[in-house]
This record gives sequence, structure tokens and C-alpha cells, in this order.
Amino acid sequence: MGLEYNTERTDVRLKEYGRNIQKLVNHIRTIEDEEKRSAYAQTLTDLMKQINPNLKVNVDSDQKVWDDLYIISNFDLTIDAPFPMPEKSAIGKKPQRVAYKSSKIRYMHYGRSVEIMIEQAIQMEDPESKKSAVIHIGRLMKGFYNTWNKDNIDDEIILKQIKQLSDNQLDISIDEVKEFGLFNNNVKEKRHHNRGDRDKRNNNNRRRGNNNRRRN
Repeated sequence: MGLEYNTERTDVRLKEYGRNIQKLVNHIRTIEDEEKRSAYAQTLTDLMKQINPNLKVNVDSDQKVWDDLYIISNFDLTIDAPFPMPEKSAIGKKPQRVAYKSSKIRYMHYGRSVEIMIEQAIQMEDPESKKSAVIHIGRLMKGFYNTWNKDNIDDEIILKQIKQLSDNQLDISIDEVKEFGLFNNNVKEKRHHNRGDRDKRNNNNRRRGNNNRRRN
């Protein structure tokens, strides 16, 4: 019996499984009966999972084992398998590079998300919904600013930046913002939106009180 040197052996396509798996795959390829060939391939993939402990038990790892089996067979294996044979050209192909937005962010500490929210708020048709969106955006911007800066930012500056980012398409009364603290996260948004509504309710309450005293 002659010695077999490594330099005389054929290359192992996937070294993590070793030469013996390569030989078993080559043997399965010689089996003429497809049903028997498929059964052997199923048994071999179970063995490959044990040899490669890095594979976790999930659908993705199952497909990877079958893909590795096809690779070891040099894509020359006709079997009844749970996963189709991958395209040979796709193996080792680098994924396409993800394109990043080239547009500059005007205020880096607010991020791109705030600009997207402003774009969405501009598209709103209902005035009350648009106003609520401005209040929500103002609170976010104020919270982001306070996260990165020790000093507090004035509500007028927040509103001015919202107007700049929206090309003056979003606005709200600064007096109302300051009076009700609409840009403060610890203050709930109140239903009354102007001083006239509040005075109207106070007048109604006074009338009710006067009527009750008259009845008594």
C-alpha cells in the first residue's frame, strides 16, 4: 500500500468540515438511486452540524449546512433536499454597498429623524394635527438639546429652528408655548389653545356660581 502525501491529494473545498466529509460527499455523488442518495445526504448534513458546533439550531443554520453540502459537491449533486441548490455565482459574492444619504443635516444634535418628522408634519392637512406635531417635535428637540448641552435652550430658539427646518411652513404661537409650557416634556398638552378659551370658561363658571347663589 503506497503512502498518500498531502501534495498529491485533491483540495478540500470547505476545510472546516475536513477531508472525510469531502470523501463522503464524493461517494454520495456516485449513488445512482436518487432516493437513497437523498437519504444519505440528509444523514451527512446531520453529521456536518455536529462537526461544526458554531452552527446554531435554526432555519438559517439548516440552510447553511445544505448550501455547504452543495459547495463541497462542486454544485454537482441531484437530491431531494429541503433547500434548493444556490447559484454558484452567488457564493462568495460581496453584498451591494448600502447607499447613504448625501444631504447634510442642518442641526447635528437633532439628527435626521427630526427632519423627517418635520417633513411629515408639513404634509398634514388638519390644523390641529399639525399643531400637535409641532409640539411633539419641539419637545423632542428640547430633550435632544438638553442631552448634549448643560445650558437650557429657550423655547423661542426651538420654534425658530422648527420654522427654519420647515421653510416657514410650520409655526405656532410662542406666547402659547411659553404660557402652557408646551415644549416641556413634563407638561401634558392641554386642550385649551388660547387665552380666549380660558377666559370664556372662567366666565361660564362665574355665571354658574351666581345662578346657584340666587337659587339659595
